[in-house]
Amino acid sequence: MTIAITGATGQLGRLAIAGLKARGAAPVALARDPARAADLGVETRAFDYNAADAAALQGINTLVLISSSDLERDRAEQHRNVIAAAQAAGVRRIIYTSILRADQSAMFLVQAHGPTEAALHASGLAVTILRNGWYTENYTGALGAALQHGAIIGAAGQGKLSTAARADYAEAIVVTALDDAHIGKTYELAGDTAFTLEELAAEVSRQAGKPVAYVNLPQADYAKALEGFGLPPVLTAALADSDHHAAQGALFDDSRTLSALIGRPTTPMAETVRAALA
Repeated sequence: MTIAITGATGQLGRLAIAGLKARGAAPVALARDPARAADLGVETRAFDYNAADAAALQGINTLVLISSSDLERDRAEQHRNVIAAAQAAGVRRIIYTSILRADQSAMFLVQAHGPTEAALHASGLAVTILRNGWYTENYTGALGAALQHGAIIGAAGQGKLSTAARADYAEAIVVTALDDAHIGKTYELAGDTAFTLEELAAEVSRQAGKPVAYVNLPQADYAKALEGFGLPPVLTAALADSDHHAAQGALFDDSRTLSALIGRPTTPMAETVRAALA
């Protein structure tokens, strides 16, 4: 069984490649720029979501389609390109990284996932859907600025966030890719323990030994603040929208499906904070 992973040079893709190698598999890395995948130590093939080439998928049994992060493009169309290439190449199965409650959520980021899930189910291929919740690293990646200014900003209010470390979601890819028992399944994946951004700030403050507060902003003000950090408007709008819906519970899930799937507890928020501060 040959497994290939799209977006292999991204953070999630790299972790999934490493996890598969640790289990004795020999995955194929699919990347727009194969040179960036040279350090992965696996076979690498050029592959672009915008012009998906079936030739790059020859001999692939299971394709892990990591959803596109290119918010400037029609991501659903990019995903359909990949699905069509997989059909043409004779791929048997696709594992797709969707988003938590893609069939219910009103978050802007969900817009690409519903059509992609529908296209997968209509493709005739065997399908597994991993509806990933938020990565804890989405928040800990900017702790340097938070420590400098003594504040974490957001628009999530008192919304509970059931985040997990990126490595936890990568492990879900590994587990499902190596076992056909997950064919036909859709998993809602999130961290075991939820927290508010106020609680995150308190944990950062405790570990860093200096005061860090959470400052809640209106959605529009949060987007404007993110633009001030140099982020592109489409991304700032998406992040602010996500926080707005998180305040209403869009990123909360207490099913513990992820920990059951990977056979261990998800990584605690405090541990990811510790790693970010190291």
